[in-house]
Amino acid sequence: MVNFSRRSHSAFSKWMWTIDKVILFVSLALLTIGIILDVTASPAVARTIHVEDFWFVKKQVVYAVASLGVILVLSMLKLRTIRQISIFSFVVICGLLVLTLFFGPEVKGARRWMSVFGVSVQASEFMKPIFIIVTAWLLDCGKKYDYFPGMWISILLFGIVAGLLLLQPDVGMTLLVTAVFGLQLFLAGLPMFIVVLGIVGGIAGLVLFYFIYPHFHARVDQFLYGSDETSYQINKAMQAFQNGNLVGKGPGEGTVKLNIPDAHTDFVFAVAGEEYGLWLCLIIIALFAVIIIRTLRASIKESNLFVMYAEVGLAASIGLQAFVNMASSLHIIPTKGMTLPFISYGGSSLLASAMEIGMLLAITRQNVASEDKDMG
Repeated sequence: MVNFSRRSHSAFSKWMWTIDKVILFVSLALLTIGIILDVTASPAVARTIHVEDFWFVKKQVVYAVASLGVILVLSMLKLRTIRQISIFSFVVICGLLVLTLFFGPEVKGARRWMSVFGVSVQASEFMKPIFIIVTAWLLDCGKKYDYFPGMWISILLFGIVAGLLLLQPDVGMTLLVTAVFGLQLFLAGLPMFIVVLGIVGGIAGLVLFYFIYPHFHARVDQFLYGSDETSYQINKAMQAFQNGNLVGKGPGEGTVKLNIPDAHTDFVFAVAGEEYGLWLCLIIIALFAVIIIRTLRASIKESNLFVMYAEVGLAASIGLQAFVNMASSLHIIPTKGMTLPFISYGGSSLLASAMEIGMLLAITRQNVASEDKDMG
């Protein structure tokens, strides 16, 4: 029989009393909403590829169960173990990104997916949480030991990651990783002059990407001038929000999923808006806000630099990805094929989001730093 007493010394009891239950339950709520929306959004897509209506739903449930397992396992780990797993995984994922460039199928001019043991994997999704943890450790070591160039090593690794992502090419993921990494560097005390120089360089990079990458060029032109197939999808998404109004048309009554091929992935937020209305959209936004605000509040009180850098990085990654997906659907920013964490269909996206939350729960556990004295 499981003992839930605070005086119990079992690993499960310690986990139960030290875990941030609010973030855990909010994550489970997002996961549940994702399955509900997938039941609504995916059957129409399934028919277009001639499979049974709930083919995507069944796969998403399997991914959801696996993701729940990932969250629970990672959230029980010590800081040292999280760091060790991340260092090993960083090397493996870099290898997968290289292999994807040579053996991944080309889709719309990009190579982002690779088959691993018969399962399609988007390695870049898993790089986000792993790189955040590795960077947090390097920056922390750089502060602890004067002889250790943690910041410069992290910048070198960032160059490798950004280079591999741009070779795919995946400009959106590159920008997301860059933004989170820049935030971590800023927290680590990067001189303001370098910060300003980085912002100017980032703007210059966006202009350069516009002329180098045709896909990025087309997305920006579509946003500014409204043309091509993407514009049609955006118009349908905006129409979906208008149709849904405050309370929605009702589960299964929406039409956007019949007109947008990516209704269960990139535009799942539009499905939520049409069938359930503004109230569900606001709930989804509020749930992500709870994770971000609660994590940032914890980071302000944190004395362990590794934990603080990791907390802020993971919260920023989740928040920025959610913002990009929802803002794209609302035509606030150019469209980007980026999933809504925990809600969009997709195994890589769901498992990567689970890794982020699992690691976040592990490093925000009460007294977790006292379990791991040697963080060097």
